Amino acid sequence: MNDDRDLKGRAAISGLGITEQGRVYGHNAAWFAAEAVRLAIEDAGLRKDEIDGLLVNPGMTSRPGATGLDLQNHLGLTDLRLLASMSCGGATAGIMVQYAALAVAHGMATHVLCVFADAPLREGRGGGAAYGVAPPAPPPGMRGLYTAFGMFGVNAQYALAARRHMGMYGTTNGHFGAIAVAQRQWAAMNPFAEQREPITIEDYHASRWIAEPLHLLDCCLVSNGGVAVIVSSAERARDLRQPPAYIWGMGQGHPGDLRRAGWDADTRSGAPLAKERAFAMAGVTVDDIDVCQLYDCYTYTVLVTLEDYGFCPKGEGGPFVAGARLAPGGALPVNTGGGQLSGYYMWGMTPLSEGVVQTRGQGGERQVAKHDVVLVTGNGGILDHHSTLLLSPHPA
Repeated sequence: MNDDRDLKGRAAISGLGITEQGRVYGHNAAWFAAEAVRLAIEDAGLRKDEIDGLLVNPGMTSRPGATGLDLQNHLGLTDLRLLASMSCGGATAGIMVQYAALAVAHGMATHVLCVFADAPLREGRGGGAAYGVAPPAPPPGMRGLYTAFGMFGVNAQYALAARRHMGMYGTTNGHFGAIAVAQRQWAAMNPFAEQREPITIEDYHASRWIAEPLHLLDCCLVSNGGVAVIVSSAERARDLRQPPAYIWGMGQGHPGDLRRAGWDADTRSGAPLAKERAFAMAGVTVDDIDVCQLYDCYTYTVLVTLEDYGFCPKGEGGPFVAGARLAPGGALPVNTGGGQLSGYYMWGMTPLSEGVVQTRGQGGERQVAKHDVVLVTGNGGILDHHSTLLLSPHPA
């Protein structure tokens, strides 16, 4: 092959399985993984013995039976040509699909399952306790300053990043609230969504603080459930049950976090690096994007991602998202299933699953009419890892 464009459209997502999401009790992560896999295989119209690749994102609360070889045996899969457990946080789903696409494009596998499942919720315990752990001993060096000053946990670190953006560019809570309200409007049309009751900007401001400047409604949900997709070669996908979601472009960005003077890890992500490769492969620009499925662990993540892809200049994300631009009927449909803020929290599988739904044209009343190019992003850590996928219903 001569360049990245030779990979455009050579692989496609051929199957999608989404379990019931949210406060679904009585099952562990392995059960949710198996159920998602069953649904994905059925969706594609394949037999289980046709699967010859398995990539797993084990999450944070998985038990034995939900990762790697354990999951292979739990599912009863034999003679796999590809098997790995992978973890780049919320960017993992997109990265798994990229490696699966490379494998099927080069003949190393035929149909590759990419799976995420988790079961952090317990009856009688709030969602905030699901990922709660005691603060670790301070690490050596400059990073020890975080815990030494009492700042630990993802909420606090994203709050600091959001506050820096507000201080640098004049971004307001009202801007973050516009994202939360828009995504709840989309969620109201998604039967899988956990939160479907409408909210107003007043509801947003009235929601309790989690870590200032982040309100409760700035933060993603916590969910039990599983999602699986199957990646196949384009030729094989065309013969299966569902319309293929062709993979036009893909890329990764891992900028590092040196925490040195002049190093801004709070208001810039790995998106520009991932975008460069993916958009070049697909031969598209930002103006060609019809629908965005952006990783949204927090409202701030959506805002900074829009800036880093060039939908607006750096620092102008606040005014850009104001009003109803991202909402149903707006100029730029974003997170049309409600995202992780109102839909369900399956790490990078949340934007990926909705991206497949929209690409297929199967979104029902929330379906966006023009969906020729769908952008799907993933984000891991505190803007440390980024994945980009460009999906299309059209072959290359």
